[in-house]
Amino acid sequence: MSPDRSLSARAGQALHAAAGDAVVVRSPVAPLNAEPRVSAMQTSQALAGHTLAVDAREGDWLRVRGADDYPGWVHAGYVLDPAAALGEVGAGWYHGCEISLECAVRGAHGRRRLPVGAVLLPGERCESGDVIGAAACPERFPPRAEAVVETARRAFEGTTYQWGGITPWGADCSGLVQSAFGLHGVPLPRDAWQQALEGESAGDDPTALAAGDLLFFSDREDGRITHVGIAAAGARMVHLALGRGGYAVDRLDDGADPYVAMLRRNFRLARRLVG
Repeated sequence: MSPDRSLSARAGQALHAAAGDAVVVRSPVAPLNAEPRVSAMQTSQALAGHTLAVDAREGDWLRVRGADDYPGWVHAGYVLDPAAALGEVGAGWYHGCEISLECAVRGAHGRRRLPVGAVLLPGERCESGDVIGAAACPERFPPRAEAVVETARRAFEGTTYQWGGITPWGADCSGLVQSAFGLHGVPLPRDAWQQALEGESAGDDPTALAAGDLLFFSDREDGRITHVGIAAAGARMVHLALGRGGYAVDRLDDGADPYVAMLRRNFRLARRLVG
């Protein structure tokens, strides 16, 4: 039996995940919702090939946590038992796996597109686009500030704003930051207010930050962080903003732009994670 057919047969097994189990995402993107119902707000996403820990189950819904420990509810239709997804190799698959850099693959699930950061499952092969072996990531995506900025600009240019999104197919501000830094081996929490607790202070002038610094903003009376962007050269900031409809590179020293003026008023702090 070919690897593809073997995986396809296992993929047909029913999912019986319970608390304490783990599951593997089968869909290119699996929405994580605030409540166990399809109409609930999406709070984050999990990508193909990634493993999720199961905390609880309600009917066909699983309360899960990914590598960032961020909780959410995913429908069982989006995931597989590890044995069904990974076969005999099990978790050892991840040591030599390939990671999508925006590609189309063919395998047990047919032909499908995978976003940046998704993991190819056993039996899947890249037909177009780009992939990278997990072992090669540190060299191609080094933990350097300028490289992180370049990844954010190259991968997310043109991305539409989507609450809870983490891919160039649709993302929010902290999703861009988490995904861009994650590719460079710098893990971050999911939400902007959590990210504001990482690293060290980078100063209090948003126009005089080093590339790769994170800028944090709040439009709330209590000051809780509600927005984050990545500093770039020339007093610029790369971010995904609802007010811009998505991806934007704004000059924070542009005094004639009302949106930039609003950002300056709402600026709270900056943090440095990489040099």
